[in-house]
Amino acid sequence: MNTWQLPEGIDELTGDRALAFESVRRKLIDLYAQKGFALVIPPMVENIESLLLTSDSVNEKTFKFLDPVSGKMLGVHADITPQIARIDAKQGDDKVAKYCYVNAILQTRADDFYTSRSPIQAGAELYGSDNVTADIEVIELMLESLKMLSIKPIVLSLGNVAVFDALIEREALNDEQLSKLRQIFVKHSVPDLTVFLQNNTLSHADKFSALMRLEGDAGVLNEALTIFKDIPKAKIAIQDLIKINDKLSATDVEVVLDLAELKAYEYHTGVVFSAYNENYAKALAQGGRYNGLSASFGCSRAATGFSFDLKFLSQRK
Repeated sequence: MNTWQLPEGIDELTGDRALAFESVRRKLIDLYAQKGFALVIPPMVENIESLLLTSDSVNEKTFKFLDPVSGKMLGVHADITPQIARIDAKQGDDKVAKYCYVNAILQTRADDFYTSRSPIQAGAELYGSDNVTADIEVIELMLESLKMLSIKPIVLSLGNVAVFDALIEREALNDEQLSKLRQIFVKHSVPDLTVFLQNNTLSHADKFSALMRLEGDAGVLNEALTIFKDIPKAKIAIQDLIKINDKLSATDVEVVLDLAELKAYEYHTGVVFSAYNENYAKALAQGGRYNGLSASFGCSRAATGFSFDLKFLSQRK
């Protein structure tokens, strides 16, 4: 074995590639500071309970080891968002707070978003506002970040997991059934949903089927309002999407509505979004709302934010 070789899925930046990264990192931090987002630098390692919270997906991607000093189980951060939840809870007030970061993270394996196991995650998060204007603010900041990286045109996929959650509340599903159904929606698998509905009794099976196909332009929102007219929480979620879509209609960004969109991380509770470009096979940036994530730290707060792999995007030619 050649000792200079890096582990599989681990990469580095040197020379001009490192300079290109550093140049855009500085510009992004200046942009976020101008918008009122304070820079934070979370530690690489934390107690495992602080990193995992309630997400099985984060758990699977987190490297864990026993601390020889304290004897506690520690983890290397695989996602910055749980750390921001801890940092915000530590502030101990109800004011709106804005955070930004550019941090290297480490994952046990690459996923459907990051191309390597050692991305450098850049992002911004807004705490303390449950208003849809906060979601609009972070979406616009994400789009401005990609513009700074000279990536265009952008297609924005927009959804709201609260519609799915509102349906789930009306069903008597056990944990195994819920997990399976959730994964079907994460994969957008119509055949798997058909089989699931055949093998399980759901009160609103027709609405789950309808939800899976609600994808397209703004017209699907009116259709969704009709389908979910008897489910108040779903109606509110759809109305939030209408407000966001109306706001973005004045921009040069193409918006595609996908009401069946669920993120791999289970902590999302509302609006979710991803940015795409025709030259890339995966989403360039993604985010959403995750109210209550900080409850594990004794301070449940509304929150929304986005992130992307700056190391990867800074190397585009």
